[in-house]
Amino acid sequence: MARFTEEEKTLRRIEKRFGKGVVEYGLIEGGDRILIGLSGGKDSLALVELLARRARVFKPKFSVVAVHVVMKNIPYQSDAEYLRNFAESWGVPFVLYETEFDASTDTRKSPCFLCSWNRRKALFTIAKEQGCNKIALGHHMDDILETLLMNITYQGAFSSMPPRLVMKKFDMTIIRPMCLVHEADLIELARIRDYRKQMKNCPYESQSSRSTMKGILHQLEEMNPEARYSLWGSMSNVQDELLPKRTEIG
Repeated sequence: MARFTEEEKTLRRIEKRFGKGVVEYGLIEGGDRILIGLSGGKDSLALVELLARRARVFKPKFSVVAVHVVMKNIPYQSDAEYLRNFAESWGVPFVLYETEFDASTDTRKSPCFLCSWNRRKALFTIAKEQGCNKIALGHHMDDILETLLMNITYQGAFSSMPPRLVMKKFDMTIIRPMCLVHEADLIELARIRDYRKQMKNCPYESQSSRSTMKGILHQLEEMNPEARYSLWGSMSNVQDELLPKRTEIG
């Protein structure tokens, strides 16, 4: 029987979970042209690699292009040349797009929200320019579960980031092919591949509620090692009859 190294086990585990997510949620169809949001973090670098490999080998046939959006008024710094070389080394065309926003126009929203919203708008613009019908984002299982916990806690809503989201207004579909991949495995992949970190991280990153929820998710897993799978399963196992209902008053 073949023996696999720890690195090989990590790669096989990622590939298996990645493939399962793509198939289980119907994320890729024949003829798709997919725009990859390449932020420069480990998750988006992994997404480029995983989608590029799948595009070479698996059916249905599809094509990919990567874009790095530079938000000029946020004081972070990434190595665009490294990102270009990385994408092209996997046979993925690379686009660099610069934009900015005025935070003073809406002081009710955090810089993180405004930056994210404007990046998303830029992705839709570039996707149309590149003839893409889907946009792939690098969110993994931990991201989706943390969002679930955040929305329950802060928004009073049982919602998260779905693996597939059809945006009818923009005639575009958002997909998250790494939806079943664990962040711990992506951290290990970054070490194996020696992914280069951004030169200067966003100063608002540590202020995010997401950092807190990451810790809470880890605490839940200490209480129950299967907690992440229970949380994930709960999103498709909503027992409506056991939830509060307001009485209609005529």
